[in-house]
Amino acid sequence: MRKILIVEPFYERVSSFILPLRTGGSHKYLLDQLIPALKNSNFEVTLVTLPDKKWHWRARVSALQLRSKIPKSNFDVLLTSSVLPLAEFIGICPNLTAALKVIYFHENQLVYPVQEIKNRDVQYSYNQIMSALVADKLLFNSKWNFDSFLQNIPKIIKLVPDFKPAGLSEEIKAKSQVVHFPVKIPQLPTTKKSGPIHIVWAHRWEHDKNPSAFFRQLETIKSAFILSVLGECYEEKPKVFEDAKEKFKDKLVNFGFLPSKEDFYKVLESADIAVSTADHEFFGVSMVEAAILRCFPVAPNRLSYPELFPKRCLFNTESQLGKLLRNLVIGGREKLEKLNENIKEDVTRISEDKTDLKNIISALK
Repeated sequence: MRKILIVEPFYERVSSFILPLRTGGSHKYLLDQLIPALKNSNFEVTLVTLPDKKWHWRARVSALQLRSKIPKSNFDVLLTSSVLPLAEFIGICPNLTAALKVIYFHENQLVYPVQEIKNRDVQYSYNQIMSALVADKLLFNSKWNFDSFLQNIPKIIKLVPDFKPAGLSEEIKAKSQVVHFPVKIPQLPTTKKSGPIHIVWAHRWEHDKNPSAFFRQLETIKSAFILSVLGECYEEKPKVFEDAKEKFKDKLVNFGFLPSKEDFYKVLESADIAVSTADHEFFGVSMVEAAILRCFPVAPNRLSYPELFPKRCLFNTESQLGKLLRNLVIGGREKLEKLNENIKEDVTRISEDKTDLKNIISALK
C-alpha cells in the first residue's frame, strides 16, 4: 500500500455571520472525488488542509502555516495544488524530500500581460515556476492552462536583471501533462422546460469574470427571458451586481450563492442557456456542469473554452455575445435543443470523471 500525503492550502471555509459555508470550490471538489478513488486503488491517504480564504496570503506563506500540521513520517507520494510554494515547503519539511512530488494546477499566475506583471508582485509567478522545478510531475486542468504557463515563463525570467536561467520551459514541459478536471454530475430527473427562456450566469462574483459585459448585453434583449445569477461572493463584491439586482428585478428567479450543490444543479437543469464572460479562467467547471445538464453554453472564444465547446457556442467580441443571446432567445427552445445536439456527449468525453480520475491516479504511481 502506497502512502500519499495530500496537502491543500485552499480547501474550505467554515461558516460565519458574514458568509455562509463555502464548498471550497474546485480544490475541494477535486479531492472529494479523488480521495475515495485513491483508497480503492491501494493508497493510504493523509489529508492536510487550510481554509480557502485570503488566497494571496496562502500563496505566500502556506508552507510555513502548514509545517506544524505535517506528520513526521515518510510518504511515497505528495500531492498538492499550485497554491502551495512547494520549494519552500520541501525545504522546511525535509522528511518529504524523497516522496514523488505531484502538483495539480487549477490555475497559474503567469498569464498577465508583461506591463501588468511589472506593476504587480511577480512573486506569485516566481513561486509557481520554482514549485514546477521542484515537482516530479505536473498535471494541468486544461491545455490552455498548460500552454499559457509554459509560454509565459520567459516573460517572467526576462524581468530578472541578470543571470537569467535558460531552458526552464523545456525542463518543465518534459514532466507535464494535461488532465482535464473530472466533473461528476448526479442523475437528476429530467423536467420539461416551459415559460420564458432561462439564462444563467454562474461564476465567482469578481471583476475577472467580467460580469459587466454580461449585464450590458442582457439589456439588449427585448424578448422575454428569466435570469439566474449564481456563484460565490466574498465580503467585497463588484457594485455591478447590486445594480443588476435592481435593473433585472422583474426577471430574476435566483440571485446569489447557493450553498447546496443539489440546489445549484437543479437551477442549471432548469435553465436553457449558460453564459461565461470570463477574462481569467483555466477550466470552467460550472460551464461544463451546465452543458452536461443540457444548458446551451455561450462562452468567449479564448481561454479553455475552445477545448470544451464547438464554435457555435463561442463569441469573439462583446457585441457578438449580445447578438448570439438575442438570436437564441428569439429562436426559442426548439432551436436551442437542435443547437444543443451532441454538446453534452462531447463535453462528457472531454471531462468524464472516471477517465480523468484514472489518469490522475496513474500519475501518482
